[in-house]
This record gives sequence, C-alpha cells and structure tokens, in this order.
Amino acid sequence: MSTHTRFAVMGSLAVFIALAPHAVMARKASSLTDLNGARAASAESALQSRGLKYIDGRKGSYGESYSYWWADDGNDCVVVEVSDGRVMTINDADKKDCHHSGDNTGAAVAAVAGLALLGALIAHKSDDHDDKVHFDNHDHEREYDRGYQDGLYHKSYHNYDDSKYYSRGYSKGVEQRNNRTQHHHGDGGYQRTATYLDLKDARAAGADSTLQQRGFRNVDGFKSGSTAYTIWNRPSSKQCLQMTVADGHVKDIRDIHSHPKCR
Repeated sequence: MSTHTRFAVMGSLAVFIALAPHAVMARKASSLTDLNGARAASAESALQSRGLKYIDGRKGSYGESYSYWWADDGNDCVVVEVSDGRVMTINDADKKDCHHSGDNTGAAVAAVAGLALLGALIAHKSDDHDDKVHFDNHDHEREYDRGYQDGLYHKSYHNYDDSKYYSRGYSKGVEQRNNRTQHHHGDGGYQRTATYLDLKDARAAGADSTLQQRGFRNVDGFKSGSTAYTIWNRPSSKQCLQMTVADGHVKDIRDIHSHPKCR
C-alpha cells in the first residue's frame, strides 16, 4: 500500500479511542511523542524506520479515521490520529486492534479477515461496547455504529428503523462525548473559568477548601433532610455553582448560572 493510500484513509481525525487497561499492554506510544505535530507522510517514514508496520486503517461515518501500527520488537500496538495532514496524538492500543492476541495470533488474524467487510464499515472499537465485544450480527453492529457516531458528534437522534442497537450506540456515543469534554463548563467567550467537576464524589470538607482556593465563596445554602445544598459564586468568571452533599461526600456539583446571591 502506498504512502498516499495509507494516510489518505486517516484523513481528518476527530475520534479518540477509549482504551481499556490491560496488564499485557505495552507502552510504545510514550516513545513516539516527538512525532506529534509532524506531517503524516513524514510520520509514516519515521514509524517505519523505528520498526513499526502499518496494520489497519478505518474511517468513521463523517470522514473521521485512524490507523494502527504494530512493533514486532516489543509486541506493541499503537493508534495514530491525524487531522489536517498532521499527527495529533499517538496512543497505545490493545494487541487485538493490530490483529494480535497472545500466542493465538493466527486465529486472531483469521477471525479479523472474516470480519473484513464489517471492519470497513464501522469506526468504533470493541472497547466502545459495555461488554467490550462487538455484536455477532453485522446489521446490528452497523446500527450500533451509526448511533454511536451520531451521539459522539452531537448529531440529532435519528433512529429511523426503531433499532435498539442504534439506541444503545447513541447512548454510548453521548457518554463518550461527555467523558472527553469534562473540562468544558458549557460557557463560551474569553474569560477563563475555574474547574469544579473533579470534585464530584470528593469529601465535603475537602471540596469546600478546594473551591475557596479556586476563588469561589459560599453565598447561600440550605438543607433538605440529610442532604445539604450550597451555592458558590466566583464573580470573576461569572460562575454560580450548586453543590449537593450527602453522607459527607459531594453527590452533585453543577453550574446553575444564576442565583439571587451570585453576582
């Protein structure tokens, strides 16, 4: 396969692969971070010179794509993400994503070959399923993938076949999108905002101290049964948080945007 063909399939990538931790997974990607930002063609030459070989490339429903590379010397699999012709990230991947699986490599390659058509049509990986396994039925898998891509890229819910597989995929795609954008608080503009979502499930006393360190001040509060609700204001960023505490831990914390005592 030519350099142009291999990287053409990578295209403009916006998919981040959710990788489940495995004890046998090596960490080849950490030695390749110098390639971030490199042009795709240069990156391919560099990967080949370091002993990696191209294994697979896939495209998503909206033109997104990614490619997998295998290093025989360390039995490592990495996924390379490209956008606008440049490498954005290189992440470690499970061996099975490079068609390898322990000592049963031959069987794994044969199984993947049998699913070649399906692989050309879907963009999500098995880790994007709750049980980490693709559906046996190809039609079900394609419906799941369509829903997953729609949910991941914030497209309207369009379940024209009333498929439970589309519905499951859409829910998983929304979950993945939310996980990837936890850093964003929903507000735009040029004002820097303070983080707070990391305080969910934290001990209440520690959360109070952390919010104060981040420039918030407690402006109101009330209790309902055993649950306490407090309002925190940070005028410089116009953030107005409501924190819900029960059993000594933060059960919920969110920006409610407005409150009589938030300025």
